[in-house]
Amino acid sequence: MVKNQPFPQLWLLSDARNDAVLEDALRSLPRGSGFVFRHYHLPPTERWSRFRALARLARSLEHVVILSDSAQTAREWRADGVYGTPKSLRPAAGLFRIATAHNLAEIGQAHRAKADAIMLSPAFATRSHPGAASLGPLRFRMLARHTQAPVIALGGITEATANRLKWPNWAAIDGLS
Repeated sequence: MVKNQPFPQLWLLSDARNDAVLEDALRSLPRGSGFVFRHYHLPPTERWSRFRALARLARSLEHVVILSDSAQTAREWRADGVYGTPKSLRPAAGLFRIATAHNLAEIGQAHRAKADAIMLSPAFATRSHPGAASLGPLRFRMLARHTQAPVIALGGITEATANRLKWPNWAAIDGLS
């Protein structure tokens, strides 16, 4: 993460669904928010080009820029960190590492991987995984209490559901686009 920058409470994740509005979404975030670039749908050359353009804008707004890829690629692309499953996170000196988790076992894996933060999902029903069971506010907070790392809520999060969750750190795809 950027040195001397406070941990972002608000995180925007990129996706094929919100690609057309990402520039506006990044501008509407409070300065110093977080941005996780995923864009799995793009071929490598297009993905690099899109990352470069969005990272430039995000940095101009003092946002933290995280790449969903390997630590090596994150360094080459000059991302501030990496995002992925606990098993995919490798030691990455100088990079902020966010692990995804959906249950207590994955939270344990994130701890063993020494993740800097955990993105816990799905807090609520989400378009990304239609029909999948969601954690809900009580189970989400119960799981989040089992970690010392900052926890970022993801899944069906909008400003209204974030308020319902009563959790300070949250991320969204559709909910911020």
